[in-house]
Amino acid sequence: MKWTLPNILTLLRLLAAPAVAVMFLYFSRPYADWFALVLFLSAAITDWFDGYLARAWKQETKLGAMLDPIADKAMVVIALMVIVGYSSMSPWLVLPATFILFREVFVSGLREYLGDTAGTLKVTPLAKWKTTVQMLAISVLFAQGIFEHYLGMSAWGMDQALVDQIMSGEVEDLQGLAWKFHGMEWSGRLGLWLLWLAAAMTLVSGFDYLRKAMPHLKEGR
Repeated sequence: MKWTLPNILTLLRLLAAPAVAVMFLYFSRPYADWFALVLFLSAAITDWFDGYLARAWKQETKLGAMLDPIADKAMVVIALMVIVGYSSMSPWLVLPATFILFREVFVSGLREYLGDTAGTLKVTPLAKWKTTVQMLAISVLFAQGIFEHYLGMSAWGMDQALVDQIMSGEVEDLQGLAWKFHGMEWSGRLGLWLLWLAAAMTLVSGFDYLRKAMPHLKEGR
């Protein structure tokens, strides 16, 4: 095994995947959300950086080719698990997350079954784009958690009537409730839109992999 810099970055990204969940075990919110967001964004950046360095320095290896998709899937799956687990379990969030998780398991099963012929399921440009959109959606949804908890901290001890007066402009907004509320609302909407887009791209790319695998799945006559 060749431990080049691109391979080390890929391994660090793989280790960062469970660390995202660990943040919520050892830190209170919104600090856990901050740490998870920074960790996830750093990992997402290295996803592009390690591939670029491997190609530029001609250091593409079998180890890197194996670890890279595993790290991507681990980051997405664990982050989605955390987001859904700490959400209100809205079906608008659970459904696209379910589609994404199902596709990842399904395609991994196809690759395992095909064995030596799994090379027919090469990563397509659409699959790369769906990974990018997934990571962007997850980052925005982590940001929503940050806005949500800063809003709750700022409104702590206020009754609903006072909060309504502040939001309507009747009372001066000294705690910045309005921008925190709008940040929470719009990051939530944008995150969901991106997650549904990622889910659609995920299903299309999954169907494409199934189509390519079909000749190898036919029973011998």
